[in-house]
Amino acid sequence: MTPAPDISESEWTVMEALWDAAPQTASELTKLLRPTTKWAENTVRTLLTRLVEKGALKTAENSSGTRTYLPAVKREACVRAEGESFMQRVFGGAAKPLLVHFAQNSKLTAEEVRELKKILDQSLKS
Repeated sequence: MTPAPDISESEWTVMEALWDAAPQTASELTKLLRPTTKWAENTVRTLLTRLVEKGALKTAENSSGTRTYLPAVKREACVRAEGESFMQRVFGGAAKPLLVHFAQNSKLTAEEVRELKKILDQSLKS
């Protein structure tokens, strides 16, 4: 897997569909995404081309010779890169203000708070 490329919001939509089920053709993706995005097939093809150029997708051919698309990067790597980019842009790269912001502005359940405490405790140990 290659390093995570910079992916736009529309490209994320395409990537999510392919992380869920790949490989898919442009037509299959269009049918899948049209109910929520209203995108025409040309729009989906443009996004697929961009994602291939960025190295986020790779192509193959199915048994009938139609081009299919599949992720070249893992979702986790893209999430990590996006999180780092967000933290850098909005919080100057500092984790504490980010964590304080989300802790104060999110409605966390008791279980989520326990889970976060556990993660923080483990980070202190390592």
